[in-house]
Amino acid sequence: MSDVKYDSVLVGYAEEPRYTEDGKIMGWGVRFKAHELAEMAEKYATPINEQGQGGNVYLTLFPAKSGKSCCRCYDYNSEAAKEKRAAKEAASEGVTNDLPF
Repeated sequence: MSDVKYDSVLVGYAEEPRYTEDGKIMGWGVRFKAHELAEMAEKYATPINEQGQGGNVYLTLFPAKSGKSCCRCYDYNSEAAKEKRAAKEAASEGVTNDLPF
């Protein structure tokens, strides 16, 4: 078993990418059912702050090692994401700015 902690969950396979005439990737498609979208919004949306910012669901389309197109969703509440936020916060607290302006 691997000790690697991930901050994203695999949503599933995406449609094959579309290519331009010169072979560059033009885009990918991914399809969700209404209940899948509602579940992602409920489970994986970032919290909304006092200014009303947040409430985002981040999806990433990527090629798997097998060559298939996949889609993953950032899980704000995962252990890995919490650890990364804590490390980022600790690093920003450790930096002091002694500039007079």
